[in-house]
Amino acid sequence: MSKNSLKFFHSYVTEMAEIGGENLIKSVSTKLGTKLGRLYKERSPNATLETNLRKIYTILGAKPKIRKLDDNTLEVTVAYRKKFCPIGGKHNVERAKFVKNNICSPYTLGFLHQIEPNIKFEAEIKNCILSDNTKFCRYILKMEPKNK
Repeated sequence: MSKNSLKFFHSYVTEMAEIGGENLIKSVSTKLGTKLGRLYKERSPNATLETNLRKIYTILGAKPKIRKLDDNTLEVTVAYRKKFCPIGGKHNVERAKFVKNNICSPYTLGFLHQIEPNIKFEAEIKNCILSDNTKFCRYILKMEPKNK
């Protein structure tokens, strides 16, 4: 994807938020993550959670690293070649919270809930290219079985 295409995408998302509010963006992100999760589950029903997570970041040109901290916690680091996020763009502290809360987290959680519907997920973003001016994003993914 070219840089001009990404700039267009970023402008488009900003306009959508101005017109429809942040909940529109969050809903669209969640729905897109859910649809992708459904597709992955249909194509590779036996793939592990970690394998599916790696795929969604590799497709964006990233090098994901997933480390198991304990039975219910993963540390996910998504490294890029440059200090540029394909979702949020370059370093921009003012935009970071919006992107994390309305695009990245809802998308990832929608994806994960589709892949593993019996698990409750919680993601805590520790590092973000937009806020930290780094080449990577890092989050802690907590998982626990849903009560039936």
